Amino acid sequence: MSATIISAKFDDRSMWLTLSDGRMLGVPLRLFPSLQRAGLQVLLGYELSPDGIRWTDLNEYLSLKRLLSSDPLTESLS
Repeated sequence: MSATIISAKFDDRSMWLTLSDGRMLGVPLRLFPSLQRAGLQVLLGYELSPDGIRWTDLNEYLSLKRLLSSDPLTESLS
């Protein structure tokens, strides 16, 4: 995969990821309960890696490959 995440923004329902190839990916927070319950300050504490996005305080990691997969995302059990 050549695209990487270059930034993330959040609103009360979604995470918006800007990718290096110009795409904007919207992900519903309801699919990730730990993210949905977190406050904005915690969400803004993300760290980007070449292959995903991590929240150390939440022990949560989302792979960009999985987010871009054609398989439907389902609600996380975390």
